[in-house]
Amino acid sequence: MPIVNPSREEIGDMLQKAKRIAVVGLSNNPERTSYMIAQAMKEAGYEIIPVNPTIDEWEGIPAVKSLKDIDGHVDIVNVFRRSEHLPEIAREFAQIDADVFWGQLGVANEEAYEFLKEKGYTVVMDRCIKVEHALTKKN
Repeated sequence: MPIVNPSREEIGDMLQKAKRIAVVGLSNNPERTSYMIAQAMKEAGYEIIPVNPTIDEWEGIPAVKSLKDIDGHVDIVNVFRRSEHLPEIAREFAQIDADVFWGQLGVANEEAYEFLKEKGYTVVMDRCIKVEHALTKKN
């Protein structure tokens, strides 16, 4: 099954409704893309949940080791890991209370996509959440 992303309008609606974004693979190094994107989304008003077993915190926010360690509802899980890790992350995603699985630009995996779509989840892959936010922002 080929990966088909939601329309730009649907992505805009998702981003407008979302409040909490769990960022898998978020680095605490300000020079890393995950840091810059998460910082931009935080500045846009989203609550960021750092998910990375190798860091203790990001911008003063305590990091969790895995998606299963998050308390409460998650609107979007934004993944900054290599594509081959997506099936494992998708299986963990299916065990938590989250709405949208989002593979960052350059991150896509058909196995993970098919697994999540068969379970009825909304999936976005190979798209930059910051760029999509800027393109779909409603004034």
